[in-house]
Amino acid sequence: MPSPGSTTTTSGSTTTTSTSTTTSSSTTTTSSSTTTTTDDSANRVIIKDFAFAPATLTVPVGASVTWRNDDGFTHTVTADGGSFSSGILAPGATFSHTFNSAGTFPYHCGLHAFMSGTITVQ
Repeated sequence: MPSPGSTTTTSGSTTTTSTSTTTSSSTTTTSSSTTTTTDDSANRVIIKDFAFAPATLTVPVGASVTWRNDDGFTHTVTADGGSFSSGILAPGATFSHTFNSAGTFPYHCGLHAFMSGTITVQ
């Protein structure tokens, strides 16, 4: 619950908090502003037309990436090193993986070897 004199606005996945205090008699003014953006839609990869889009994605450590199969065919999301695998993703299905360490994680579709992408975690 916001304290008196503070305003919290949540819109979509952006949270903005502003605090303002003004005192008359001996003029005291306090201002602070915090903006936190956690746009999970930025961490999405769409599978369509036998391709991953975007093919390269950079996320912070601890972020989850969600792949969604918007194609008319089944696909997989399989890490080249074997660290994660979606199994078969039917059309409309999603798969999420959380990246807890920094690095570069190339992946591919196990059913269509020409489909590939890379997640870079910083």
